[in-house]
Amino acid sequence: MNIGAQSVILDRDQLREVTLDDEDLMREILLALLDDTTRQMVLLDSAIQDKDATQCMRLAHYSKGACANVGAAAAAAILKEIELKAAKNEFPECRASLALLAQQVDLLRSEAASLSGFPAS
Repeated sequence: MNIGAQSVILDRDQLREVTLDDEDLMREILLALLDDTTRQMVLLDSAIQDKDATQCMRLAHYSKGACANVGAAAAAAILKEIELKAAKNEFPECRASLALLAQQVDLLRSEAASLSGFPAS
């Protein structure tokens, strides 16, 4: 896994741009992203377990876009890896990347919690 230059947990400038610097909207979007990504990870886990490459790629692609749009670059990079590995039926590698994604979501949750007024996890 090489997330290299995209290892930014949360690009706050991008989040500010997407939300027009509205702090309430930033919190709302991050909460929605964290909730949705957590749900998608459960579905991804099932798709990996079932060795369902099509479903795995679809779920990873959807979540990758959501993460990238709000500045969760590292999570988006991991999801891109899952999407590519699933296309090659490399399910053990998908599982390893999913574990990294879980860690990244925890880091993102911590980063988000540092935003003024963001609810603690």
